[in-house]
Amino acid sequence: MPSPSSSPAMGGIAERWRELQGADSWSGLLDPLDIDLRASVIAYGELAQATYDAFNDEERSPHAGACMFGHADLLASAGVAAPGNYEVTKFVYATSGLPLPAAFMLLPLPDLPEAWCRESNWMGFVAVATDEGVAALGRRDIVVAWRGTIKNLEWVSDLDFTPVSAAPVLGAAADANPKAKVHRGFMSVYTSSDANSKYNQASARDQVIEEIKRLMELYKDEETSITCTGHSLGASLSTLTAVDIVAHGINAPGDSSQPPCPVTVIAFASPHVGDGNFKAAFQSFPELRALHVKNSDDVVPLYPPLGYVDVAVPLPIDTGRSPYLRKPGTVNTWHALECYLHGVAGEQGSAGGFNLEVDRDAALVNKSVDALKDKYPVPAAWWVAKNKCMAKGDDGHWALQDFEEI
Repeated sequence: MPSPSSSPAMGGIAERWRELQGADSWSGLLDPLDIDLRASVIAYGELAQATYDAFNDEERSPHAGACMFGHADLLASAGVAAPGNYEVTKFVYATSGLPLPAAFMLLPLPDLPEAWCRESNWMGFVAVATDEGVAALGRRDIVVAWRGTIKNLEWVSDLDFTPVSAAPVLGAAADANPKAKVHRGFMSVYTSSDANSKYNQASARDQVIEEIKRLMELYKDEETSITCTGHSLGASLSTLTAVDIVAHGINAPGDSSQPPCPVTVIAFASPHVGDGNFKAAFQSFPELRALHVKNSDDVVPLYPPLGYVDVAVPLPIDTGRSPYLRKPGTVNTWHALECYLHGVAGEQGSAGGFNLEVDRDAALVNKSVDALKDKYPVPAAWWVAKNKCMAKGDDGHWALQDFEEI
C-alpha cells in the first residue's frame, strides 16, 4: 500500500487542547483540516471503535451482548493505538422501555443455559486519562464512549422517532426551552431501567452520571475535560449525555478549585437527536461544544428527515475521494466507523483530493466491511477473535473463553 504521511506529535494536542476541544467552535481548524485536530478526532474515534471491537456478537455464546474483555485490557485488546493514555473505570449497560429493532440488542440464543443477561447489552464505557495520558493530552480527560448498533441500518427508519420532551436532560434550562423535543427512541435507550435486569437496575444515564461525578470529585483540583464520543446510535447518546452533564452541573463540582470544565461531543455519523428548540437549548451552555464528522454519502446523518436538526458543528468528509476504497461505495462502507476514520486521516476539504496526513493503516477500513480495492491483500471483515474465542483446555476439550468481567 502507499505510505501515509507520518503521524503528528502528541505535544501539539497537549498545548492546544482547549482549542481542539472546541473553545472557539473549531473556527479556522476545519478547512484545511488541522493536523492536531485530525489526530485528536481519530483518537476519540478509536475509543468509539473499541466498543464495537470488544462487543460479543456471537449468539451461541452465553455472554452474547457483553464485552469480551475486562477493564484493564479492553483498550489494548481492541487495538486502540495509545491504550496507556486512558484507564477504563466503568462498563455501561443499556436496555429500553420501548420495543427495539434487532440491530439494537443482541441476546444469547433462548436454549443456552446460564446466559449472563437477557434484558441488557453492554453499551460502552467510561474512562479517565492516566498520568501518561495527562502528559500527552494536557489535562485529565474523562471519556464516555458509546457503542452504536451492531447489525444493518434498517433501524434508522424502524426506531420510534416520535418527539418527546427534552426536559430530563436539560435540567433548569428546560424552563427556558419548554418546547425542546428529542428522539423518543434515543431517550429511551439512555434513560430506561429494568427491575428484572441485574445490569440495568440503574439506567445507562444514571450509571454514567454517577461515574462522572465520582471522577470529577477525585480530580476536582486538576484541569479536566469531559468528552463524549460515539458512532451512529452511539453519537446520539453522546449528545444526550453531554448536555445532561452540563445542564446538571456535573462538570462543576461545588468545592472544586477549578472553573467548570469543558464538555465536548465528538460524534461520527450521528442521526438527528432533537428539534430546533433542543438545538437552541444545547447551544445555550457556554461550556458545551459538539463536532459532527459526516461522510458525504452516508444517509444516517440525514435521519430523521422531518422535524429534527443537527446540533453540532459539521466536519464534512468524503471517503469517495480515497484512492484506497472501491468505487462506488455501499451503504455499509459509507457508514462504517473505520471508513470514517480513514476519511478524517485523508480529508483535504475544499482543495479536493485525498492524502493520508495521519499515519493510519488503510487495512483497518476492512475490519468489519469490504471497502478496500481488490489490489490490496486485505480480507473483508477480518476483525475476528482467534478461533472465535474457542480455547483448548488441558483435558483436550474445546470451550468458549469469551468473557472476563462485568
